[in-house]
Amino acid sequence: MSVTAVPADRYGPPTDPRGRRRVAIALWALGAVGVAVAVWLGLLTGRTPVTWQEVGFHIDGATQIDVTYDVSRPDPSVGVTCRIEAQSRSHAQVGVVLVDVPGASERTVRLTTIVRTSEQAVTGIVDECWVPGG
Repeated sequence: MSVTAVPADRYGPPTDPRGRRRVAIALWALGAVGVAVAVWLGLLTGRTPVTWQEVGFHIDGATQIDVTYDVSRPDPSVGVTCRIEAQSRSHAQVGVVLVDVPGASERTVRLTTIVRTSEQAVTGIVDECWVPGG
């Protein structure tokens, strides 16, 4: 049995080293863009300095719930806005209040907010806090 040679150009033209270099440069550029996007997103996330922690809630009948929570910010003089929700057993929103938290001398403040409800709530949460316009 004899070995036959592979027909010329069967698998396309021979590889051009410049083509590999172009692919390497394109992949490097794509990686650099990915890093830039990750840094940008990280900076945007870092611009939201407000944190909150729910402390508890008290159900006051079928029409209201009191939600107690702490709000912290790096600069205590900055005012923030928080959205407080009351939820039913099925996790439906049955009440919501926007609360303006003014600047204070302390970094962390504890607040209690009354949320009126359209039906019996089983929990109260802080949905979000943010710096208005920030």
